[in-house]
Amino acid sequence: MFTALIAMGLFALSINKHQYQTLLQTPARQTGVLASALVLALLWQIQAGILPQLSIHILGITAVTLTLGWHMGLLCSTLATLLSYFLGPMPIDNLWTFWLFTALLPVYLSYGLFLLCYHFLSRHFFVYIFVCAFLCGGLVAASKIIISALYYLSIGLYDWPVLVDNYIFYAVIMWFPEAMLNGMAITLLITYRPHWVKTFYDKDYLDK
Repeated sequence: MFTALIAMGLFALSINKHQYQTLLQTPARQTGVLASALVLALLWQIQAGILPQLSIHILGITAVTLTLGWHMGLLCSTLATLLSYFLGPMPIDNLWTFWLFTALLPVYLSYGLFLLCYHFLSRHFFVYIFVCAFLCGGLVAASKIIISALYYLSIGLYDWPVLVDNYIFYAVIMWFPEAMLNGMAITLLITYRPHWVKTFYDKDYLDK
């Protein structure tokens, strides 16, 4: 119940009247959000893991957040969570935890890291690709695993040695494929459809 309250609170923070009005009035944006949600849901079906709830999979959240912004990124990841629930065998008791740690927190982490990069690093085309998308994508994936492990430890679901051997260890392995996927996706988007990427500002990254 505690995770449900946190998840609902984090999602409530993203509800913006202007953003949702624009979404309802723009069919192209609706298509983008729904298509991104479907891609995420399908991506999350490809997972591995030995113990229940300790699943390992690509997130893809950083690229979605950079493309849609954090408001629509949270909506998109929420829709992806619902699709994942209906597509795969997920007990209803795990839904809140999955929504919080796989969808909501990675969006906040991705956007927070983007803001740090935007304000403290040079606003350069390659900084956006290699830092905002590539490195931040890998860091978000590793952070998600570590934060989830600490949660499972705190509720007594698994002890620390089990988590280290069967879950945290994979943070070292998963950061690179996650970074590659997000970096490649953003590279393709800003090369061929830069106007689709909400956080890619031409005047900052190209007009210098």
